[in-house]
Amino acid sequence: MNDQPISIKRALISVSHKEGIIDFARALSELNIEIISTGGTSKLLREAKIAVRDVSDVTGFPEIMDGRVKTLHPKIHGGILGLRDLHQSMADTHEIKWIDLVVVNLYPFVATTQKANVAFDEVIENIDIGGPAMLRSAAKNMGWAGVIVDPLDYQWVLQELHEKRSLSFGTRKILATKAFAHTGQYDAMIHYYLEKNIFPDMINLPLKKQMNLRYGENPHQAAAAYKIATEDQGILKAVQYQGKELSYNNIADSDAAFACVQEFKEPACVIVKHANPCGVAMADTILSAFEHAFASDSLSAFGGVIALNETCTKELAETITKIFFEVIIAPKYTKEALAIFSAKLNIRVLELPLTIKKASQEMKFIEGGVLIQEKDNKIITATDLKCVTHCKPIAEDIETLLFAWRVVKHIKSNAILLAKHNTTIGIGAGQVSRVHAVEVALKKAGEHLSGSVLASDAFFPFRDSIDCLANTGVRAIIQPGGSMRDEEVIAACDEYDIAMVFTGVRSFRH
Repeated sequence: MNDQPISIKRALISVSHKEGIIDFARALSELNIEIISTGGTSKLLREAKIAVRDVSDVTGFPEIMDGRVKTLHPKIHGGILGLRDLHQSMADTHEIKWIDLVVVNLYPFVATTQKANVAFDEVIENIDIGGPAMLRSAAKNMGWAGVIVDPLDYQWVLQELHEKRSLSFGTRKILATKAFAHTGQYDAMIHYYLEKNIFPDMINLPLKKQMNLRYGENPHQAAAAYKIATEDQGILKAVQYQGKELSYNNIADSDAAFACVQEFKEPACVIVKHANPCGVAMADTILSAFEHAFASDSLSAFGGVIALNETCTKELAETITKIFFEVIIAPKYTKEALAIFSAKLNIRVLELPLTIKKASQEMKFIEGGVLIQEKDNKIITATDLKCVTHCKPIAEDIETLLFAWRVVKHIKSNAILLAKHNTTIGIGAGQVSRVHAVEVALKKAGEHLSGSVLASDAFFPFRDSIDCLANTGVRAIIQPGGSMRDEEVIAACDEYDIAMVFTGVRSFRH
């Protein structure tokens, strides 16, 4: 491997993203570097009065098949791949001239997939073939060639060429690494688009760094945020109007809050701490929803993340700014609301439209692998409920039971949620025994239990949880059912005149 600096005498430029290419090519030309180019790039450079040679002039072969075949030719790939210290005589025999720098970016495949009502044939036509081949050739031959795939690299590469009249091996290796990452991600995006099997044998997940983070969950952990390159929704697509940079924990909590608030079509507010909802309410207005959600556990809500599913108004902003919160997320803000938030610069204000299409999968990294599952998008309605007790829930309680179920599935297991009038009043989250989760929820609810309902993310293994509810005022329960001791649990509910319905669906969250 040649690790010495190389002079650049000839460059091949073929780019889909034209930003900055005219200035870059002109600078190369001023350094007496010959430029070879293709199609639209060649036309653009020629119109800018930059000397350029068409690829077809180099190969002696025209572009064919509507431009599908342009650069796939020995005079191009031989010029890129040849080892200058071994293959010079062969190059002379076949009249191949060395290409020292390849500047290529690829057809806009992802942008094409995201167009409304795009035809499958159009997407396939935007799969680049010649571009990745040239990038890989130049990257493989980093000993003798440089490769640029990112317009952000134009300026510093030019600076090195101006200063040293050559490219160092260190620079070439950095650029080659970036090129392989780019082609790998490009193929991954194509696979991601085409693969319809939810659990394929091979997964190539196209991730692109969105931002470096100050640190991870704790200050001693380095961290960064990556976006799935083919996705155009989610918390990493939020517009941040103000506030400090989002931290790892801010993003995790915001994602949890955003996921929960999207369960509701009615005005709703979700307040999250440590990825767990601590206050959730559904009401007639978004202001009322926030007030009820905050009042349900104001102690835990301090320093939390708020997610709304309706426009944040001036009145709501005035109320929120009286309390310390880390992040607020809403689909829209009035100008007056943003003006009020601007007086509290520490609060991170994010605008994020509600997701049209929910994610179908979720992943969890484990040592040496990844767990993948379908996302828990199961919707439970009143017709899904099976009443198993003598006492039947009244209509008002059924509405609140369904509200509670929509929330409890977003709480870490074991999860117990107490709710009243479509507002959480007590949450027992992440307990290793269900009865302890019940006890925590009861303690948090305090004196507000009369007329409340309870949701459990999984079945009750024993009747002890129901015994805890005796004479508390809890009048209905929603749970999956399926325990070996369901009959004992049902008998306990009948004993205390508590209505209970089964969903038939468990909603563990780890």
